[in-house]
Amino acid sequence: MNLTEYLQRNQKPILQAWFQSVVETYPEETAKFLKKEKDPFANPVGSSILEGIQGIFTQILGGLPSDDVLPFLDRIVRVRAIQDFTPAQAVSFMFSLKDVVRSRMEKDGLLDRYTADLVAFDRTVDRAALMAFNIFMECREKLYQLRIDEIKNRTGRLLERANAIWESRRAEDGSREES
Repeated sequence: MNLTEYLQRNQKPILQAWFQSVVETYPEETAKFLKKEKDPFANPVGSSILEGIQGIFTQILGGLPSDDVLPFLDRIVRVRAIQDFTPAQAVSFMFSLKDVVRSRMEKDGLLDRYTADLVAFDRTVDRAALMAFNIFMECREKLYQLRIDEIKNRTGRLLERANAIWESRRAEDGSREES
């Protein structure tokens, strides 16, 4: 059995442990909710995390992550980009997959058997993490641009009001002088 077959056979416990690991990056109360609530409508973040890690794991099992992994990364990273995560915290969930897999293999007494295969696995996870970082940065750039645009719009509206008030007072002053 090669590493990919091992990971496929142990997919369910690996995904469960990975989900736990990702959820634990949130504040304690949020983590409890994300773990407990199974309804995707009541818990869209938890649902996005679960769907995302399932898709990412499937893509990683296929080897080199292609653009097919991007929608799954996006489901997780987009949410983390608007929350109070630093870039490192936002993409750390990808690196936790390595720990989860190694922990599972150690538990099964197979860590030494797959040492060479784990190097390639690590590279694949690292590539996916870099893709996640790019998504995070794109999301943050859009978020900051939206904030800048909102400030510009507010400032523009304030200037228009100030100008209208100034014009109104000027007109009043002009009509008083004519009287």
